[in-house]
Amino acid sequence: MSLLSVDKLTKSFGGLTAVSNASMSIEKGELVGLIGPNGAGKTTFFNLLTGVYTPSSGSIKLEIEGSMKEIGGLKPYNITKVGMARTFQNIRLFKDLTVLDNIRIAMHQNVKYGLPSSFLRSNKFYEEEDRLKKEAEELMDIFKLTHKKNELAKNLPYGEQRHLEIVRAMATKPALLLLDEPAAGMNPNETAHLTETIAKIRDEFSLTVLLIEHDMSLVMKICERIYVLDYGMMIASGVPEEIKNNKRVIEAYLGEDV
Repeated sequence: MSLLSVDKLTKSFGGLTAVSNASMSIEKGELVGLIGPNGAGKTTFFNLLTGVYTPSSGSIKLEIEGSMKEIGGLKPYNITKVGMARTFQNIRLFKDLTVLDNIRIAMHQNVKYGLPSSFLRSNKFYEEEDRLKKEAEELMDIFKLTHKKNELAKNLPYGEQRHLEIVRAMATKPALLLLDEPAAGMNPNETAHLTETIAKIRDEFSLTVLLIEHDMSLVMKICERIYVLDYGMMIASGVPEEIKNNKRVIEAYLGEDV
């Protein structure tokens, strides 16, 4: 059974159709890429999956507790709760909070105390806050951010801000992680480190990953399958070698030298 099933997804803004009858299926544990020219509709597609936009038509189903359930049109916070998290093309950290607090905030959707406990500072409140801090520190240790845990997010180097945004998304404990151009603005060394990080996420955390990226060396290296979007329509899908040699994809996006 698929983890994510998208069928004939369409989004129109007035007379402009940004995504048109786009379909996609992702199995558990896959690392899948979504590529296409600028303006092809990739980020709009992500925004539809994560509840930023409501679909004009079509279906988005996610496997939740053993069955496929429609999530199209749900609010972003509800989609996060059922197991889908994302990063953004433009970094959206809480820049005036520390690295630790950025991660702890993401974990709060899973706390096991209610509003009364938070007001009264009950034993349950302190137990849960200690648990969140411990889990956040474990994530920081795995992704080599421990030495920066008390740094404000805005003071981190660009590459570390990108990594923090990924770790913050992971802190929600998703089944499916969506990465929107995580290598944007990175130098070659940062991109190499990011490639290792994405592979670690999939392999060590058993996460399924959907990746938008313009860096074709990264996409071809780590993605098992690739979908290609052009003018809002899915024009191809397949393993990297198939995509690299697809004439329609070459004409639309890749060029002859890839």
